[in-house]
Amino acid sequence: MAAAAAFCVLAVWLVSCSTRQADGARRKRVVCRHVIDGDTIVLADGDKLRYLEINAPEIPHKDKPGEPFGREAAYLNKRLVEGKHIDILVSPSEPRDQYGRLLAHVFLPNGKLVSEVLLRKGLAHCCFYQKPDTYARRLLAAQKSAILGKKGIWSIRHEDTEKYYIGNNRSRKFHRPWCKLGKSTSSRNRVILKTRKEAFLKGYCPCRRCKP
Repeated sequence: MAAAAAFCVLAVWLVSCSTRQADGARRKRVVCRHVIDGDTIVLADGDKLRYLEINAPEIPHKDKPGEPFGREAAYLNKRLVEGKHIDILVSPSEPRDQYGRLLAHVFLPNGKLVSEVLLRKGLAHCCFYQKPDTYARRLLAAQKSAILGKKGIWSIRHEDTEKYYIGNNRSRKFHRPWCKLGKSTSSRNRVILKTRKEAFLKGYCPCRRCKP
């Protein structure tokens, strides 16, 4: 009996400790204390965490009105993780962003990837700021499903105001043809995209400056 009890204690300890993936990513179980919006949360220790490889619509903040489906994204994120145990897989190449937020994939105890759930509901879009990792294909497939199903943000009709867009294969961003960042894209990395829909289906993220 004593041996069995000791084994149980050891098993619990191992689950609670960080584990390292084959690619160097660190995975550990934590508690989400608070949800800020659709892609940012606060952990029990006060650390802010930004979801990897997605961008959710903004919620109203100070003098900014927010974006369509921003509240819906924040609500779903809150329902999924706030006050609950979650598993986080921290980015091995760049563990924090320029604002000091932890960058990680977030999983529910049942194994579901939270970002994937948000994407399938059309409450976020893919943004591969870093080199796409092993979850990128799953996330892009979820986004394609939402686009084709016209869910969430994809239910809003957007007219293409440009004849084409410039995609950057390296940054995974797409730009309006007159955007300085788009025009400076090297020919080796330049991709011509006919529509915004094509850009999103191929996993490109809109430039924050020219906002295509």
